[in-house]
Amino acid sequence: MKSVLLLGCSALLLSPVALTLSAQDVHGVHASSMDKTVQPGDNFYRYANGTWIAKTEIPADRTSLSGFSLLADVVNKRVAGIIEEAAKANAAPGTEKRKIADLYASYMDEQAIDAHGMAALKPHLKEIAAIGNQKELAAALGHTLRADTDALNNTNFHTPNLFGIWIAPGFNDPDHYTPYLMQGGLQLPDRAYYLTDSERMKTIREKYVQHISAMLKLAGYDNTDKRAEGILALEHSIAEHHLSLAEDENIAKANNVWQKTDFAKNAPGLDWDAYFTAADLAQQPDFIVWQPTAVTAEAAIVAATPIDTWKDYLAFHLIEQYSVAISTSLADERFNFAGKILTGAQQQRPREQRAVALVNGVLGDAVGQLYAARYFTPADKAKVEEMVHNLLTTFHARLENLTWMTPGTKAEALRKLGTLQVSIGYTDHWRSYEGLNIEPGDLFGNLWRASLFDYHYSLARIGKPTDRKEWTMTPQTVNAVNLPLDNGLNFPAAIFGPPFFDPKAPDAVNYGAIGTVIGHEISHTFDSEGAAFDSQGKVRNWWTDADRAHFDASIEALAKQYDTYAPFPDLHLNGHQTLGENIADLAGITASYDAWKTSLHGKPAPVVGGLTGDQQFFIGYAQSEGGKAREAALRQQVLTDPHSPGEFRADTVRNLDAWYAAFDVKPGQSLYLAPADRVHIW
Repeated sequence: MKSVLLLGCSALLLSPVALTLSAQDVHGVHASSMDKTVQPGDNFYRYANGTWIAKTEIPADRTSLSGFSLLADVVNKRVAGIIEEAAKANAAPGTEKRKIADLYASYMDEQAIDAHGMAALKPHLKEIAAIGNQKELAAALGHTLRADTDALNNTNFHTPNLFGIWIAPGFNDPDHYTPYLMQGGLQLPDRAYYLTDSERMKTIREKYVQHISAMLKLAGYDNTDKRAEGILALEHSIAEHHLSLAEDENIAKANNVWQKTDFAKNAPGLDWDAYFTAADLAQQPDFIVWQPTAVTAEAAIVAATPIDTWKDYLAFHLIEQYSVAISTSLADERFNFAGKILTGAQQQRPREQRAVALVNGVLGDAVGQLYAARYFTPADKAKVEEMVHNLLTTFHARLENLTWMTPGTKAEALRKLGTLQVSIGYTDHWRSYEGLNIEPGDLFGNLWRASLFDYHYSLARIGKPTDRKEWTMTPQTVNAVNLPLDNGLNFPAAIFGPPFFDPKAPDAVNYGAIGTVIGHEISHTFDSEGAAFDSQGKVRNWWTDADRAHFDASIEALAKQYDTYAPFPDLHLNGHQTLGENIADLAGITASYDAWKTSLHGKPAPVVGGLTGDQQFFIGYAQSEGGKAREAALRQQVLTDPHSPGEFRADTVRNLDAWYAAFDVKPGQSLYLAPADRVHIW
């Protein structure tokens, strides 16, 4: 689930640019984006996007541009209009429209933030300063627990609180919601930022210490350099015990049920009774502990670290999380580090855009209900549903025709596919924000109350029956998601726009772009993570040893293929970290190609702009992956993201025989793979 606090200061809303991947007067392949001086077999990504890359400059307030972000420009302009209308409507107090308007107003009122933000923060800092023993420290750490992680979809997986909690269907009882306790405690994007000894990472850590010191000084603390060094040392200790993103994908190792009474024995050092009581979890009998070694180590670090260092740690993280609601100077300092140093952004986005992003994050369903009613037509939905049907039919046929899978394993795979819940556009039932108090002149209070509101909303689901049609994304989110514990898929309305979907574009291009996205999410059902779940969403080994060995060998070959890709001379991709997404890319494009061919009913695809149907399909895919990023942002993606950068996602095509025929790719060209080396999984 999204963290409402981080949305406000990361400014996710994207400003318009003159040159886009989805010009409104082009429907299909964008010939003007291509660089036809490049041979497709040498660099297919540059062939499809090279001219666009060469001509495009990343605006100062951005860290990257991509098909996702450029479509988000369109979506966020629409959202801004919805919020503006809500602000002008003078809706009755307590209504969702009024909450939208008041939250927007509270972010825009910088004068009120500077006048009252620090005063609102100080009582919480005083509580931290009053901590005098281990029991009180445990309670303070428990108060910070938030449902700000999603382990299976890598959404805000990194939490700066000591631990994170995720409420989701149980590994062993998928019919009911269960709490998962997750490793946490780091502010920098990944453990590698603390543990890597490269000069770049050393510089980032030096800048991080300076940033911590500056934030504490702005909040009125003394001796801030020493405090900052202590905080970094504490986080470094935590990072040493964190599991990597690649290690976290092993579901079998994550399925560790601890009774509440087990924590004191398994993870001594933290007063767990005080911790869980403060976190409103005193009555919860058990948890699934995703990274038990990290939890054990972090509990020991609590006992081994002086309380004064923990007090500094808690104060800094509180100030950091709420900086946008405390003062302009704190918000600017946070951007100087988190924006400029970590991602390379040169300036913040306009405040209006940041305000819209905040509202979208805190009141997502309230905005989404208005968005869905206005911007997702029945005709568009019908066309997408037809594509989904074709993709599911193709997957069924591919599973049926697998020669390496034994009948028992195949039967369960087909059951999984047959019970897959596919949701398109928006939810059938919207979340209510009744009980969430939003005040137009109180941004700090609004964010504090929203954080607790979200947390208690999540806790209230524990033990209740699973909603198999649950949505985890709002309709205005340009993305899609597979929910393995629900055996479901969500395709928000916002993703159905160029460069992914254009009702006026040739089918070949739409299948290459949005069809591959649909196939990608379907295939997550059977990727390195999804394969651990059965048709009911339960963690269960439904494979024979021979079938699993064949599958593992195939995906290991794909991991090794991606290990060879290097966006920088000193930085390669981690093929295991990105394995699940790479499997989904490969299976998705393979199935979408077959589904498109089937949709032709034996008729030849029309040639458009001198391009055959097959060429349009593959270029449509590569252009949907087109983008450009600043070095700092791209390096961060490689270290922290389970998705490969767009250039290497586009290279997936080198595993498809049809791509070689479409572009006459020959041995000796850079992307050429001998037929025996091409990876085929599904």
